[in-house]
Amino acid sequence: MYRVSVINADLRPLYNVSDAYIIIEDGVIKCVGGRDECGRYIDDSKYVIDAKGNTVLPGFIDSHIHLFKLGYSLKIVDLRDVYSIEELKNRLREYGRRIERGWIIGRGWDHEKFSEGRIPNRFDLDDVSKDRPILIIRVCGHLAVANSKALELAGIDRYTSDPPGGIIDRDLNGYPTGVLRENAIKLVYSALPKDTLENYVEYGVDSINYLLRNGVTTVHYVSATPDELDALYRMSLSGLLKTRVRVYMDYRYINHISKYIKLFDGNPLVKINGVKVIVDGSLGARTAALREPYYDDPNNLGSIIVSEDELRRVIGFSLENNLQLAIHGIGDRAIEYILSSIDLFKRDYEVIGRRFRIEHASLAPLDLIKWISELGLCASVQPSFIISDFWASDRLGPDRIRWLYLFKTMIEHGICIGGGSDAPVEDPNPLYGVYSAVTRGCYEGVETCRYTSMEKLSLREAIKLYTVNNAYLGFDDYIGGLAGGYYGDLVVLDGNLRDAPDYMIKDVKVLYTILGGEMVYRKG
Repeated sequence: MYRVSVINADLRPLYNVSDAYIIIEDGVIKCVGGRDECGRYIDDSKYVIDAKGNTVLPGFIDSHIHLFKLGYSLKIVDLRDVYSIEELKNRLREYGRRIERGWIIGRGWDHEKFSEGRIPNRFDLDDVSKDRPILIIRVCGHLAVANSKALELAGIDRYTSDPPGGIIDRDLNGYPTGVLRENAIKLVYSALPKDTLENYVEYGVDSINYLLRNGVTTVHYVSATPDELDALYRMSLSGLLKTRVRVYMDYRYINHISKYIKLFDGNPLVKINGVKVIVDGSLGARTAALREPYYDDPNNLGSIIVSEDELRRVIGFSLENNLQLAIHGIGDRAIEYILSSIDLFKRDYEVIGRRFRIEHASLAPLDLIKWISELGLCASVQPSFIISDFWASDRLGPDRIRWLYLFKTMIEHGICIGGGSDAPVEDPNPLYGVYSAVTRGCYEGVETCRYTSMEKLSLREAIKLYTVNNAYLGFDDYIGGLAGGYYGDLVVLDGNLRDAPDYMIKDVKVLYTILGGEMVYRKG
């Protein structure tokens, strides 16, 4: 018998219980309570962890993560904290000197931060190198810029047509500027050297180690590809997988899903839940599909990148095969398009109870929220977007900004919302997500707060996004809580959340991460 005891745990932020003991036996919680109920187990425990009155919570669950892309992003140029195109070029040059040859790839930049006030182009990147291919991916992942060499290797020139669901930006003479939107980025991806199974395993391990430092014990892994799932299977066989994984396969590989359902059948950590579809783009790239034009781009309504026939085919396939759908919808036109497509199936299928999910559900006026509720859909939201989309009022204007990220209203309409990071788009720190949901960018002076401060969540509501709510979204009955019979997944924090001012929530660190009674991360 293998037993772990966590003593002097403060559970008040979620359960209003202080000075509790948690006993984990053979991977499952056996007792939660005071010394009278649980004290007799402690002497026989292999490990006793004294939480010293700090907050203990269920292991965090991330409802939307690109598992292997996160690991990959840790190896390329980090461009998040770049504030000019010149600074961006210098960082790329520095990285190029370190790796000496081959592609120079970076991710995380946001042109809204740049002093030049514009998107970079291929000529900017040619200043870094004309001989080596360069690709830089915007923070949202829906827009990228390639230099002339990368365009050449991808076969993109003035005669190249826009691919379905993608846009190649061009100058007045029809020549590509290097800016690629949505599916056009894949033209350059296809020119990159192909990763091996060993590469993918390395990305996966790096990603998981990063997640464990942030207390994440379960992930909803979206847009999974066959190569990545092969690596995930290898990791699970070799003991390298230290998180629970719920998989939503990229709909383009839907014909492979039965293979992986069988492959992972009975796997204690991995479950194939369903299918992921991306319907529109992002607000940052001005490709999210809006009902009315962008406030700062009056001729642009954004893009729907999946045809009606294709979306309905995937919805029908999911209903027929009892698979959960996770559909990316950011703009209000995209969300309406999704709801209209699902609504068509109500006559022949029981849609309510399927826990179909809208990923992001960013711009959702009240009519759409009511429709989401009527269909019994869930929403996987990213609270940190409130802060990182600091420019959102410029995109939407004062009349529409009040409909952005309406978490409190969704909850009031009976919609189960779960919290995710969309990593590597955002850092996968759930406590930053909790902070964002509680404060809504008011300390950062984000304009969204001015219009939507009434949408702030309480601390308890925000924690539930990353625990019990996400367990519901993932069809998991025995994670996301601390009670007898639940898996022994928990996180011990270096501080007490309930007593901390809300502006300090993001600064609380993880001391221990425990998965099924096994300590998988310890600070220091």
